[in-house]
Amino acid sequence: MTQPEVHLYRAADYPRMPWRNGGGTTQEVACNAGGSAAAFDWRLSIADVAQDGGFSAFTGYQRIITVLEGPGIQLTVDGSEQAPLAPRQAYAFSGDAQVQCRLLDGPIRDFNLIYAPTRWHARLQWVAGVGPWTFYSAARDVLVLTADGALTVRIDGKPQALPSRYDCLHAESMDGLTEYRLETEALLDACVIELLPRSA
Repeated sequence: MTQPEVHLYRAADYPRMPWRNGGGTTQEVACNAGGSAAAFDWRLSIADVAQDGGFSAFTGYQRIITVLEGPGIQLTVDGSEQAPLAPRQAYAFSGDAQVQCRLLDGPIRDFNLIYAPTRWHARLQWVAGVGPWTFYSAARDVLVLTADGALTVRIDGKPQALPSRYDCLHAESMDGLTEYRLETEALLDACVIELLPRSA
């Protein structure tokens, strides 16, 4: 079994860009190899939302959003008001939908996974509490975002350090099941994303 190829994306280096609709700004965390903000199969980003308003459309994509900082938001999706979304609660919706966002009590920062469901299976989960936490995955791409300081991710026993808040580890594996273990001296607060290409 070969060791996955590992990339560390540092929060301090994330490029900032305007939303497609001009209503806010986004920092791109990662996207598929060869992808860009304009054309991608999957993409992770952190957005700053300072006021109520509409979300950009991403036709043909699926979206999963989580509040990172701030009290929360309430979304109206295709005219249907959704339950308030508190921090660390993930919410999935179609990129084709018309989405309005209302801030519950001031600005927020959110974390987004946007992916093409015709080409990728995706799983997103938040890990919180006392560690360590171990999981096994056969996904082609596994990404771990630390939301509260330094984190170590052991990949088949080999340690990889995420030194700072919002740093992201990206492991690309083409060879079977891999063991991942999340360790920290404080409480765990991390997001784990698994991406597996759909068969042609």
